[in-house]
Amino acid sequence: MGDRHTWTAAPAAAERARSVLAAAWSCAVTAEGGREEFVGAHSVAADGRILLHVPDDSALLTAAICAPRGEPSAVLEFADVAPVPVRNRIRARLWLAGWFAPEDGHLAFRATRAVLRQPSGTVVVDLDELARADPDPLATGEAALLTHLADAHPDAIDRLTRLVEPDSLHGAVRVQPLAVDRHGLTLRVERARGNGDVRLPFHKPADTVAQLTERMHVLLNQAASASCPRALQRHRTDSDG
Repeated sequence: MGDRHTWTAAPAAAERARSVLAAAWSCAVTAEGGREEFVGAHSVAADGRILLHVPDDSALLTAAICAPRGEPSAVLEFADVAPVPVRNRIRARLWLAGWFAPEDGHLAFRATRAVLRQPSGTVVVDLDELARADPDPLATGEAALLTHLADAHPDAIDRLTRLVEPDSLHGAVRVQPLAVDRHGLTLRVERARGNGDVRLPFHKPADTVAQLTERMHVLLNQAASASCPRALQRHRTDSDG
């Protein structure tokens, strides 16, 4: 399978973190006033600062106004949740430590430390790289793309499993699309005990939905010439019986 793909890159940590920020709908903030959850309240400025619009009665706003220097320290937490129902839906968590300052009717957060945790491990993200990074171009549309793939094209997911090594499908009870970015598609392989993820890289990056459609067609064409994995064949036979 190794010669079917020439593009094997995955998102760098800073790009992945910016994608989490772009797609996350909620933000949990732990500060001097306690812990609060804000929904649809954050945005990212061009210089990398996070702008948070909070209610007037927010304890965080009170802490920001009453802090001795007007700069209360805080930790922001963002969760990246898989849009398709799968086991262990949290794909990544991003923590930002830093401080808030009131600014033009909102709170501006400047990070002093960023930590990204993914199944592959936990990394400290360079703040300069984070400020310069752009989110994945598919990040804000990923949820709609993946749910459409799962709901309307289960046959396509079935065919794509032909590109997965048989050992990775051993004991599989369900395969679902877990994530997609400009570099590739990730499938979640659920087994009776545990689960695993398999990445199918695109032959070159996809920066638009039109390019993504073409990349998916390439994968499906490759899958059409691949034999059905024995492990999945056995599972289907058992299920049908």
